Amino acid sequence: MSAETSANPDAALDRVPLRRALLSVSDKTGLVELARGLAEHGVELLSTGGTAQALRAAGLEVAEVSDFTGFPEILDGRVKTLHPRVHGALLGKRLDATHAAQMAIHGIQQIDLLVVNLYPFRATVARGGSFEACVENIDIGGPAMLRAAAKNHTAVAVLSDPADYGDLLDELAAEQGQTTQALRRRLAAAAFAHTAGYDAAVSGWFAQQLDDPLPRELALAGARHEPLRYGENPHQMAAFYHAGSPRPGVATAEQLQGKQLSYNNINDTDAAFELVAEFDRPAVAIVKHANPCGVAHAKGVAAAYDAALACDPVSAFGGVIALNRTLDAKTAAKIAELFAEMVIAPAVDPKAREVLAGKKNLRVLMTGDMPDPAALGLTAKTVAGGLLVQQRDFGRIGLKDLKYVTRRKPTKQEVSDLIFALRVAKHVKSNAIVYARAGATVGIGAGQMSRVDSAQIAATKAAKAFPDVGAKGSVVASDAFFPFADGLLAAVEAGATAVIQPGGSVRDQEVIAAADEAGIAMVFTGMRHFRH
Repeated sequence: MSAETSANPDAALDRVPLRRALLSVSDKTGLVELARGLAEHGVELLSTGGTAQALRAAGLEVAEVSDFTGFPEILDGRVKTLHPRVHGALLGKRLDATHAAQMAIHGIQQIDLLVVNLYPFRATVARGGSFEACVENIDIGGPAMLRAAAKNHTAVAVLSDPADYGDLLDELAAEQGQTTQALRRRLAAAAFAHTAGYDAAVSGWFAQQLDDPLPRELALAGARHEPLRYGENPHQMAAFYHAGSPRPGVATAEQLQGKQLSYNNINDTDAAFELVAEFDRPAVAIVKHANPCGVAHAKGVAAAYDAALACDPVSAFGGVIALNRTLDAKTAAKIAELFAEMVIAPAVDPKAREVLAGKKNLRVLMTGDMPDPAALGLTAKTVAGGLLVQQRDFGRIGLKDLKYVTRRKPTKQEVSDLIFALRVAKHVKSNAIVYARAGATVGIGAGQMSRVDSAQIAATKAAKAFPDVGAKGSVVASDAFFPFADGLLAAVEAGATAVIQPGGSVRDQEVIAAADEAGIAMVFTGMRHFRH
């Protein structure tokens, strides 16, 4: 006998006959079909409450758990399976003589299969249930049983998801009414993940009730939506998980056409849709490698698309296009002329769908709504051995937030363009510089170690896109303060007439003096928008 078998006798078990099952589910999907399949293999069915009623209504013979335990349900059903005869039946080691003797003394009969899914806590929260209703939908007995069965998976099978019912029935058919160790282990892992996700939802909701976005212990959980072919690169495994509250975007969207989304598609699409949500007017954002290469707002999305594309048509090739209005046929026809990976919009006109149907590889997503750029929420990224968690950058600058610091004040059009440019800069990797004119970007500099380099790269792009004027007559936004006047002077040299930046540098006066000498307007916001 191996060391493992000596320490745990049940480790020797492989195939276990399935004789008795306990079923207690909130989600009745597939329940009757599963129970019928079990009954065909001679499995005794135990159940509780509504589950027992559903099974009897289907003509199945069911024993009540209260008869099995010899103890009635009490406290309005809060206590019904929290009993030694249930947990002993799940936790008892089958090949352990001491366990077998104790079970015999106390009249504990083995349970070989547990079928449980939990009270609809998430659904209660999602539909705006009261505090009391949410608390009442926190399951206690269900998680306790799931964990007990999963711990004793050497002998007990556990089903926590209707998607796995078919696998169990297939195995019973193939193995003459027995379960295998391999299946039980897989189902146990799924049960532990299910209870962990459930607990994360409960603790997250409680933190919200206490207005504590960064609690002492943070539980995060996600449900795998789909495995991906690979991650950022082909040698990296990846999957797409849905997590947190349902914020409109790539995770909630309906895919109307096109190939499966890739890891990079999802990342870029999220960046594009969150950016375009910043604007009240019809707007279009084109994103490549998570950075915008063109953004514009206008009276309609077709005009906004033209202006966004004009900023950097070379980089737009193979990019992601996001709209904050319905995608119409006119705009769809323009998009069809460009090779793009993705289009995402809150709605897609039927005629637009017909126009794009011929572009079979173009992925088209419809979200039904727009995310709120000012809404609170958390973002997370991994570091070695930990997580960095912060609130979303929900900050938004309006007219009342502007501080005019130069002798020349910006014109009404410049103010409009300054606010527009800053909202774009908020979504550009730092160091970020954005030139904008007439409600559209004309040059974007992203992710440089020097702000001067970002200003010069953005100016170079503007010169390529608009050879007659470049960045002349534009305004410029910086996501953080200019530590020296050189970055500002690079923008002045490019032809910018007004600047928006947070301010807060020890050299603010030097930068203001440089702006006054150049005769340009500058406003401070007091809010930085680093994006790393």
